[in-house]
Amino acid sequence: MQKVLITGAASGLGRALALRFAKTGADICIADLNTDESEKTLELVKQAGGQGWCYELNVSQSAQWQQLLSEVEQRWGSIDVVINNAGVATGDRLDHGTWDDWQWVLDINLNGVILGCRTFTPMMKQQGHGYFINTASLAGLMKAPSMSSYNVSKAAVVALSETMYYELQPYGINTTALCPGFFKTNLDKSLRTSDPKMHKFVDKVFASSELDADDVAEAAYQAMQKKKKICNPHKVGRRGYFIKRYMPWLFDKMMFQMAYQTKKYDPQLENNS
Repeated sequence: MQKVLITGAASGLGRALALRFAKTGADICIADLNTDESEKTLELVKQAGGQGWCYELNVSQSAQWQQLLSEVEQRWGSIDVVINNAGVATGDRLDHGTWDDWQWVLDINLNGVILGCRTFTPMMKQQGHGYFINTASLAGLMKAPSMSSYNVSKAAVVALSETMYYELQPYGINTTALCPGFFKTNLDKSLRTSDPKMHKFVDKVFASSELDADDVAEAAYQAMQKKKKICNPHKVGRRGYFIKRYMPWLFDKMMFQMAYQTKKYDPQLENNS
């Protein structure tokens, strides 16, 4: 029976990941700040064939990770999979929004992943095996304009995951960076932006997504079976990343077109006109 820890598992992709692992009979730690929704995930996990327990966790707090480590040691004694999935969204130009928003998104999206990896790497090294899945984003690979803080947080998760992929394999530990594009989830509910048009844009791309949370969770699970360094589950995402790598002139053209288009809606320029 696999022992799997998932952050942000109370809803959205985290819940879908929990249910995917539950199908294999896994024992799952549902780690999230939302305790009520965590309990709902736990009931769904049991219905799907797994078992588990809930833990209230703020992923940005080092002391809480150490307390969770102690709980895992007491309950399980070892761990097989850690999925650093908890995340939030921001959508602003570089000079817009607040510095607090930058700190908020980096604390959760980046520092929360770093802390999860640092906390459980020693245990995995001692036991000689383990797996990390770190939820990044297509934004970490593509870096579209008007999403600077979010892009930075997710690109850093990709960099961390790729480093771990090489550094930890000699210890029997593998890592996958999960890089989905937009899909229907509850991430938009946490979105912080100074631009009211951003909410409309996010809702539009969510509605048009080819995949849902269950599809992304299945892609992540299959990537783990194959020990893939990067999981880019969306066809449009794979096509875009191919263009960036092998047709950079076309990628630059696409990004500049997007940047000039969004410039029209810069409220700072509107106010100065």
